[in-house]
Amino acid sequence: MYVCSCFGVTEQQVRQHADAGACTPRQIASACKAGTDCGGCVRRIQALLGRGACPRREASDVNALPLGADAGLADAA
Repeated sequence: MYVCSCFGVTEQQVRQHADAGACTPRQIASACKAGTDCGGCVRRIQALLGRGACPRREASDVNALPLGADAGLADAA
């Protein structure tokens, strides 16, 4: 079944990208563009990914922070 009509991405493709390590809708979008046009499929992608599908990142992993989120870390110390 198609998840993203805009780019013709199927549930199977989303699951394959998730199995390869894509843990978020943004990572799925980077892998296959699903969710980057009209956005109507983002909730379905979230449902396919489920909760807790990926291991938690370490708090010290700066790459895990959203862009700009590390800007206030120096002030907080």
